[in-house]
Amino acid sequence: MQAAKPLFDYPKYWAECFGPAPFLPMSREEMDQLGWDSCDVIIVTGDAYVDHPSFGMAIIGRLLEAQGFRVGIIAQPNWQSKDDFMKLGEPNLFFGVAAGNMDSMINRYTADKKIRSDDAYTPGGLAGKRPDRASLVYSQRCKEAYKHVPIVLGGIEASLRRIAHYDYWQDRVRNSILIDASADILLYGNAERAIVEVAQRLSYGHKIEDITDVRGTAFIRRDTPQGWYEVDSTRIDRPGKIDKIINPYVNTQDTAACAIEQEKGPVEDPQEAKVVQILASPRMTRDKTVIRLPSMEKVRNDPVLYAHANRVLHLETNPGNARALVQKHGEVDVWFNPPPIPMTTEEMDYVFGMPYQRIPHPAYGQEKIPAYEMIRFSVNIMRGCFGGCTFCSITEHEGRIIQNRSEESIIREIEEIRDKVPGFTGVISDLGGPTANMYRIACKSPEIESACRKPSCVFPGICPNLNTDHSSLIQLYRSARALPGVKKILIASGLRYDLAVESPEYVKELVTHHVGGYLKIAPEHTEEGPLNQMMKPGIGTYDRFKRMFEKFSKEAGKEQYLIPYFIAAHPGTTDEDMMNLALWLKANGFRADQVQAFYPSPMASATAMYHSGKNPLRKVTYKSDAVTIVKSEEQRRLHKAFLRYHDPKGWPMLREALLRMGRGDLIGPGKHQLIPLHQPQTDSYQSARRKNSTPAGSHKVGKDSGRILTQHTGLPPRGSDGSKPWDKREEAKAAAAARNKQAAKDRSDAVKGKGKKPARKPVVPR
Repeated sequence: MQAAKPLFDYPKYWAECFGPAPFLPMSREEMDQLGWDSCDVIIVTGDAYVDHPSFGMAIIGRLLEAQGFRVGIIAQPNWQSKDDFMKLGEPNLFFGVAAGNMDSMINRYTADKKIRSDDAYTPGGLAGKRPDRASLVYSQRCKEAYKHVPIVLGGIEASLRRIAHYDYWQDRVRNSILIDASADILLYGNAERAIVEVAQRLSYGHKIEDITDVRGTAFIRRDTPQGWYEVDSTRIDRPGKIDKIINPYVNTQDTAACAIEQEKGPVEDPQEAKVVQILASPRMTRDKTVIRLPSMEKVRNDPVLYAHANRVLHLETNPGNARALVQKHGEVDVWFNPPPIPMTTEEMDYVFGMPYQRIPHPAYGQEKIPAYEMIRFSVNIMRGCFGGCTFCSITEHEGRIIQNRSEESIIREIEEIRDKVPGFTGVISDLGGPTANMYRIACKSPEIESACRKPSCVFPGICPNLNTDHSSLIQLYRSARALPGVKKILIASGLRYDLAVESPEYVKELVTHHVGGYLKIAPEHTEEGPLNQMMKPGIGTYDRFKRMFEKFSKEAGKEQYLIPYFIAAHPGTTDEDMMNLALWLKANGFRADQVQAFYPSPMASATAMYHSGKNPLRKVTYKSDAVTIVKSEEQRRLHKAFLRYHDPKGWPMLREALLRMGRGDLIGPGKHQLIPLHQPQTDSYQSARRKNSTPAGSHKVGKDSGRILTQHTGLPPRGSDGSKPWDKREEAKAAAAARNKQAAKDRSDAVKGKGKKPARKPVVPR
């Protein structure tokens, strides 16, 4: 993998003399207080401004500030006019535009395309503070405000929409967002390197249209430049033209046959010695090779070509060997340079060591920002994920090479939380990242890693070249919980359990010290069909992890539960698969309270399956095997009903489906049957979050048979005071016993004629 210029090696811009701002300014008044007459860069974002390294605008803003630039923030502007986009004046270098930490469409709509009632990245959790396709709208308003100021597009929305992409909400393929937004350049993936390089070049006076060699960028050009070799991948491979074979018995006077023979040219003597000439091949120079994808017009009209383009895109994601891509949109080409070089540990420490205030901007007053409340006591220890789950966008955005912070940097951040963040009670809510246990795990060989083109390091099994040593993470946990003033370190990030079982020592450390009663993991399904399309391990690996989890929990004297998550309606899932999953859930006593339905996010491989019915994990052809797709609203509801087999509201639909599938034997009161034969007279069912559906005594160790557990695994939700549910039951029993004792005394006194009227019947424990 080629070397990259370190982030801290650039010369500082002249405005460094102003020093770091307490908060990046959001108004002209704040700029005046800082002594600024203008901003060099203005970041427009769809999220509220929180000066914390979990928020993109804070990372990019502080990084550019460290380069010496004056950076302003326009957060959640009113997009109905250009006025809000002009409130900080005209930036000297460029507008940086991002929709926020989430794609704006996923942020606003559920998987069933219903409008959400809240927005976690807005003060007060209010919905409606950003437009649909916010990156596109903000860019156009910036152009309207200051026509000649360059627009640099970034963030996850731009990253996942950089190519012609299937849009779930419109059910059609849309242009690259770079085209629709009329932006000048798009930065995708981890954009720290690209944003610093672009800002530095613009400060030197370079034109934005001349910046075409920065990795991790996309831009518009009209032709392939001189010196580049173009690989044509605009069509699915077909057999080439086969030359006609001459009949040896043909009449030699047949001039047509002779013409075919003459086209073959002179026949060389095989015994004659020849000089071998090695010619330079542009194919060997990957940094001067570009792959031409099918045009936007072709992938829009041909779903199979869309799946083919998606496959090619995902094969070119390793920074060590990826080639540039180009896709025609009408009369112009959208060019995609190879992905950015991952940051080193020193660079990660540099980025996370900026002077973040770690709180929201004071302009929001006392209003709560739910996303901040969730992460304010958490620490991000790494980036990237090599799992490659087809429904997930982490790999497409952050890459599959893990970028790690040093232990010293992480410990410093925990100490900073302890000493500076208001309301800290001694509990770090999470020490993780995209995946909790990939810290410092990588390929054993840098040479193999740079040449690899596999989409996952852990599917269909763990790659033998992957180093699964968890010792660095174990040491980090021990160092973190040994800090004075830190009472507990919890792990809330999703755990890759197939990786964890390779290190029993890690599982023991985790279970003994870092689980707060519940641990989230995601088997996603039990059946091989959907699991293969997800690129997830089989349910047997989950069972192996569960045994280890329970063993170490028992050794630690703790009662702890796994919370496994499952997906309904994922590509590759049949009705029979969901029925078998429901039977597995019932056999294991799980009641899924929250149901996760497949959400086709832009650019994901599973989204390509959903749109095309083909599997881009293998070579795509018109005759390749089709993937089962769940698209109709009725079938999506059915799959969710199977996940919530215990909900009487779904029983009529399930009865009809089971009879249609020839599985009427699963309808009835038996232990091994899925749903009852008759509907309840009254609909008294309540959500497990509202009603404790775990029978008394089921919490006792060893009482596994016949228990009914909520939220997939077990315990009902904790009380508002943090107490455990069985504590509440014991308190209720004690209170009921006291009331019964008092009632008995009252009856005795009433018989003697000196007390209250006796109670009619004993009080039943609640």
